[in-house]
Amino acid sequence: MAQQGAQLDGAKFCCSICLDLLKDPVTIPCGHSYCMSCIKGFWDEEDEKKIYSCPQCRQTFTPRPVLVKNTMLADIVEEVKKTGLQAAPADHCYAGPEDVACDVCTVRKLKALKSCLQCLISYCEKHLQPHYESPAFKKHKLVDPSKKLQENICSRHDEVMKMFCRTDQQIICYLCSVDKHKGHDTVSAAVERTERQRELEVSRQNIQQRIQCREKDVKLLQQEVEAVSHSADKAVEDSEKIFTELIRLIQKRSSDVKQQIRSQQETEVIRVKELQEKLEQEITELKRKDAELKKLSYTEDHNQFLHNYPSLSQLSEPTDSSSINIRPLRYFEDVTAVVSELRDQLRDILREKWTNISLTGTEVDVLLSEREPKTRAEFLKYSYEITLDPNTAHTQVLLSEGNRKATFMSQKQSYSSHPDRFTGWCQVLSRESLTGRCYWEVQWRGEAVRVAIAYKNIRRAGGSNDCLFGCNDKSWALRCVSNSYTFWFNNVSTPVSGPGSSRVGVYLDHSAGILSFYSVSETMTLLHRVQTTFTQPLYAGLSLGSGATAELCKLK
Repeated sequence: MAQQGAQLDGAKFCCSICLDLLKDPVTIPCGHSYCMSCIKGFWDEEDEKKIYSCPQCRQTFTPRPVLVKNTMLADIVEEVKKTGLQAAPADHCYAGPEDVACDVCTVRKLKALKSCLQCLISYCEKHLQPHYESPAFKKHKLVDPSKKLQENICSRHDEVMKMFCRTDQQIICYLCSVDKHKGHDTVSAAVERTERQRELEVSRQNIQQRIQCREKDVKLLQQEVEAVSHSADKAVEDSEKIFTELIRLIQKRSSDVKQQIRSQQETEVIRVKELQEKLEQEITELKRKDAELKKLSYTEDHNQFLHNYPSLSQLSEPTDSSSINIRPLRYFEDVTAVVSELRDQLRDILREKWTNISLTGTEVDVLLSEREPKTRAEFLKYSYEITLDPNTAHTQVLLSEGNRKATFMSQKQSYSSHPDRFTGWCQVLSRESLTGRCYWEVQWRGEAVRVAIAYKNIRRAGGSNDCLFGCNDKSWALRCVSNSYTFWFNNVSTPVSGPGSSRVGVYLDHSAGILSFYSVSETMTLLHRVQTTFTQPLYAGLSLGSGATAELCKLK
């Protein structure tokens, strides 16, 4: 038990950097303790950043803490050493099948902390110390542990590959540069990395811009969903109210008709019963007269008969029976007919209005971009008639063909002064702004022509790059020279390969941030495609070299 306690104590006083018992222990501000040489070497690597951290908790310190030996901890470590026991590395410190193992360790290998690109060896924390302590290793490049160090060795010359052949686009060693790759365009791997890193950052910027654009689209679509839902809920609520009012109105009309029928029924029944009573009274009176006359007919005394007959033979006026108009089962058919007609009219109206309601359903205008056209016929669907703005034309640019053609002139043209005019470069912008999806073609000839698009706020005065299409962040340009092309943006040129043609097609999808240039002949060939975010309306532009002409083609 005492031995196990000593082992436990030994583990507690182990330096997490060298995995050994603390030597000249120091305690840094966060409370963790290390060998003085270990933490000193660790912080030496962080000197460039001027921010120093704890290897365990990653707490940072500025300025670099002053290291002072912890004498109490040193005495305790000495007591642990007297037991003859050393702290063994924990099991998780040993390299597994998926880990990078230390190349220096023998028997059981520890996990590598760093790999050295100069030594082409991976080191554990303990064996890495010379790289921190010895000036001989100061220029060595330490990276995260890697299993692919041998890939940095040239298989032909067994040398570290530190060069890059731009001609063959491959990494080589310095012997390859004077052997197989002699005369090629070679640079150091670091220089090429810097160049590619710059391209990578541009790509990342474009990606981030696309992400922002798509996030904006998603937000707009979410707002559209909320607006549609709100509108639908309100329409349902209003429709229910209207139909409830309509149902209430029909029910009231139904009640009115019922009441009217019952009232008419009561009136007719009373009239008929009154007439029936009169007729019944008349029948009774006639029966009585008939009985008296019958009795008189049996009288044998002639004098008595003649005396009573006059009074008995007189009859009262009969009831007028012409008012009796019998119409079996047809008393209120006219009401039923009217109600039936109303029902049919309502049914027709509802059928017609329901069709109108169905046709007026609003479609959601989805903001996501459509597929980019592939054939020239598809592109021509988006053809846009563009004219050039004389107020922007340089004085050596002559406009003709209805302001669609620009020609370089040796002599200055008599244009009036205007703040929109280019004064340093032979350029001109379109009169029309470009948004949405647009396609146009430019027929060109001469020494050099730039087919461009630009924001309206591009600088006009002077001959600086801020004014030249493609040499600033406000314009994009394809430079056409003989049978070669170069794409320009923000004063960075990109060589473009493709078949030479005197006609260039330009496709713009403003909301999607897509700009494409095509070589147009019997077929269309994509020369260069840009994916970015356009923040303002754009204008078509032409820039002319000496003796050049360019014309915006009529496509319809």
